[in-house]
Amino acid sequence: MTGQAVVRPARSSAAAITAGIIGAALLSTALNTAVAGIARAAGASPDFVPLDLQTYTPWTVIGVLAGFAGWAVVRARATRPRRLLRQLVPAVVSTSWTPDFIVGFNNSMAGTSWGAMIALMIMHVVIGVVVVISCIRLLPLPADRPPRQ
Repeated sequence: MTGQAVVRPARSSAAAITAGIIGAALLSTALNTAVAGIARAAGASPDFVPLDLQTYTPWTVIGVLAGFAGWAVVRARATRPRRLLRQLVPAVVSTSWTPDFIVGFNNSMAGTSWGAMIALMIMHVVIGVVVVISCIRLLPLPADRPPRQ
């Protein structure tokens, strides 16, 4: 140990975190509604169900919850949380595109088009950005910890 004090970030209350999760879910859903609307206006088929509010809303909420949970785990356990999240967040978001690519290449849903697939990919990015911004404010990261020996 080098004698340096480990600085822990201030803790947000459970109520603040809960409100933040709800707010992030609402904001993500609103932004995803805009993305879906733009995609439809640009020619995405109304038959493409993943761009329907009742389809993407539950998945948006799941994405927000998973993002907050992942951030909390990294925050609590990682030796270098900032470094890990700089790598993990883009990896998770890009991995979340896998089903979109599968549907796009297989043309396995009614109304599938690459414009609709791109809209879904943008929706995943929207959720990631909203979660990261929310977590930075509500669950600030601690300073790097000394490695365990």
